[in-house]
Amino acid sequence: MPKPPATRPRPAALPALSPTALLAVTGGQLVAAPRTAPEPGGRAAPKSGGPAAPESGRRAAPESGRRAAPKDVRRRAAGQRTARRAPTNPYLRLLTTPGARAFTAGNLIARLPMGMLGVSAIIMIAGSRDSYALAGAVTATGLAATAVVAPFTARLVDRFGQARIAVPATALAVLGSLALVLCVHYDAPAWTLFAAYAATATTPNTGGMSRARWAHLHRGDQAALHTANSFEQAADELCFMLGPVVAATLCGALFPEAGTLVGAFLLMTGVLVFAAQRTTEPPPTPRNRTAVSPLRAPGMPALLAVFLATGAVFGALEVVSIAHAGGAILALQAAGSCAAGLLYGSLRPARNVHRRLLLCLTAMTALMSLPLLAASSTASLPVLALCLLLAGAATAPTMVTGMTLVQRATPPGQLNEGMTLSVTALLGGVAAGAAGGGWLVEHTGTVSGYAAPMGAAALALTVAAAGTLRSRPE
Repeated sequence: MPKPPATRPRPAALPALSPTALLAVTGGQLVAAPRTAPEPGGRAAPKSGGPAAPESGRRAAPESGRRAAPKDVRRRAAGQRTARRAPTNPYLRLLTTPGARAFTAGNLIARLPMGMLGVSAIIMIAGSRDSYALAGAVTATGLAATAVVAPFTARLVDRFGQARIAVPATALAVLGSLALVLCVHYDAPAWTLFAAYAATATTPNTGGMSRARWAHLHRGDQAALHTANSFEQAADELCFMLGPVVAATLCGALFPEAGTLVGAFLLMTGVLVFAAQRTTEPPPTPRNRTAVSPLRAPGMPALLAVFLATGAVFGALEVVSIAHAGGAILALQAAGSCAAGLLYGSLRPARNVHRRLLLCLTAMTALMSLPLLAASSTASLPVLALCLLLAGAATAPTMVTGMTLVQRATPPGQLNEGMTLSVTALLGGVAAGAAGGGWLVEHTGTVSGYAAPMGAAALALTVAAAGTLRSRPE
């Protein structure tokens, strides 16, 4: 009989595999994991080396062959989480800028003496020499020297950097304050008081340097710059509101020289802390032969004229209010300005900055009429205090808008010089307003004296509305 053909052995049946094990490929060969025997209770127990089935409710391990999430996706998710955690308050969001809190703290310490040193010098000199005329002449000389020296100091800051110029300039100013204390204490000749106080003119414009840092950190972000300028203006109002109170308290509670000594110490300490924050410092801009002064920038002369008239508002209001009701009532005007500045910074500004300045000046002119109406219609000090509080509500928004225009008009790399020029114009206006307000008080009375700040505000509005502020591209 013929032998039956040899039959090939039948292959063993493939074990039942999970889709993952069946599709796993290693070196081009199919890799299969054997079926596991069920445990008593129904769950399959994996053999040695086999993959364990994921338990219910537990996330399975990533399957072989699945690619990890791309890095850009992970970064985008992290950015979304960070954005969700960002504060909604614009000032808190501003202070989350890396390095902002450190230089802001140093700047506030250095700025407080700006409201202390003048008052301290007057108290110290008048108490020692029994002459308010001499004390006023000495401080006026220092103010005039500051108007001359400050722009050159700011130009050096732009050219060589904030830290390299601000620290030695502050040290020289502090030495001038200490020399003034020694001259007063040891009854030196009167001319030495003028020379010593004039040396304090090298004090750098710390507010301008802080604004320059914000402009460097948030260049191109107009909303953040608006908030930063409002914050800086509110800080100015706060320091000039607290500074005289601190100075008078120190000089009265301790000794007449205490206000000047503490102010000089705070100034040096604050500038050192501020200058140590090098990561937020704007880079220096070496001066070239083609560079021109910000005074020649389009629109800058008219802006400085507006600052001059606005300073006259502050100077006249200060003198007239002190003569009419005492100096303490001025704190309400500063408080109203500080609160209005913070509120103004939290709002979204209009894009047309020139029109915004006109609106602010119109509001300031209208509100400055309130103290005149209150003084002429009633002798009630609470009513006058309320009117001064309301009158201050327009000053900070006006200053913020004016500083914004100065930043835009100043050529790149000369921001400290441009803002110092505006502060110099403001100080000149304060001196002129104080003189004009004092003349009115002496010749016509304190009630009529309140016409001086309202007239100065109307003058600032006229300069702005006359078309001298030429619009620049937004």
